[in-house]
Amino acid sequence: MPELAEVEAYRRLAEHHALHRRVVGVSADDLWYLKRGLSGATAAAVLTGTSFVAARRRGKLLLLDTDVGAVLGLRFGMSGRLVVDGRVNIDKLMYTTEREDPLHDRFTVAFADGGDLRMRDSRRLGGVELDPDEDRLGPDALGVGPAALGRALAASAAPLKARLMDQARLAGVGNLAADEVLWRAGLSPLRPAGSLRGPELRRLAYHLHATLADLIERGGSHAGDLAGERHAGGICPRDGTPLSRAVVGGRTTWWCARHQN
Repeated sequence: MPELAEVEAYRRLAEHHALHRRVVGVSADDLWYLKRGLSGATAAAVLTGTSFVAARRRGKLLLLDTDVGAVLGLRFGMSGRLVVDGRVNIDKLMYTTEREDPLHDRFTVAFADGGDLRMRDSRRLGGVELDPDEDRLGPDALGVGPAALGRALAASAAPLKARLMDQARLAGVGNLAADEVLWRAGLSPLRPAGSLRGPELRRLAYHLHATLADLIERGGSHAGDLAGERHAGGICPRDGTPLSRAVVGGRTTWWCARHQN
């Protein structure tokens, strides 16, 4: 599933290969995929003749700025991929097919030079919108320090993992990354989020940044040290303890009850 690490890879792909190319057409036949009242005709009218001049990311939202001020927002759901001129720079997504099928293309931007940018999504849980409300999201998880993280967690009795995945509080942390961050930080996903103080909060902030940066360089949220053991019979890669399993924040969660507390 695309989490922050995957969307950052998509951002880099767009930055390197989709900017400063004139748009000559838009194909958007899947109306379900167009959000906030957007139509294919409107998308074509706004984007045709423009060029993308910047590729940004806030959490799991990819933002492509145009030279006329309009912003194309791309959300990838559970199975979305960005494809530019046939390039796909994420080798693996969890919980979806790895088959590259053009029948799953939901939104395509054609460039004057003959290339294109495509949203390919087998499960159709992503979406495309114009001028998304970026302020609906919390600060980007890759850039928060202890103070901002403390504000995101403050006074909450919700489980720590659930609060980390609340995109309105902290943008970008998905299920796999949350388990990896908390495993590295030695913190239980079941802890009340507001119970962290001082050293624990600083430790979490450090591991949040370090883990996300590491997952980006490794090639995705599935590439963490814990990921291969997130199954029945899995053991903690650090101390060999059988992993515990529960549903936290609606998501399957794995952790080591010995060193995460």
